[in-house]
Amino acid sequence: MKQKIIYTIGHSTHTLEEFIAMLKSFNIELLADIRSFPGSRKFPHFNKENLPASLAENNIEYIHLKNLGGRRKVNPESCNTGWRVAAFRGYADYMETENFEKAIKELEQIASEKRVAYMCAEAVWWRCHRSLVSDYLKHNGWTVLHIMGVNKSTEHPYTAPAKIMNGKLNYSKE
Repeated sequence: MKQKIIYTIGHSTHTLEEFIAMLKSFNIELLADIRSFPGSRKFPHFNKENLPASLAENNIEYIHLKNLGGRRKVNPESCNTGWRVAAFRGYADYMETENFEKAIKELEQIASEKRVAYMCAEAVWWRCHRSLVSDYLKHNGWTVLHIMGVNKSTEHPYTAPAKIMNGKLNYSKE
């Protein structure tokens, strides 16, 4: 069976040239944008209106997977008490929904056919909802590599609150 590998990247404050060089160094064929709001006032080259054309010039496809976006509200009955940061707990709650399940399956399908990196804005994955998406994918048998620079990546370790209980990813305190 073919090894399942997927990449993540944060656009941060990179120039377009730096960003594309990082993607090319890992032979990325498709960039999946998982920002809820795919724009940047400070760095307009990362706006949804501009980025796809720039990527296409470099033979990289673009897709916006809005239903994998962050900024989710905490469920008042949340079981994801291992997360103290509300933004992460909210995303962990969202991961239990049908919308997340459909979107993550779409990402997995695309990544089974092409070399994919999923992107958000935050430079470092551990401060971004990419960390939770990465937990999910790792649990589903993917090797998740965080692109940190040209030819530089880090394999995803589970986040501190992540546990596997009864075969399922879990973020409870217990």
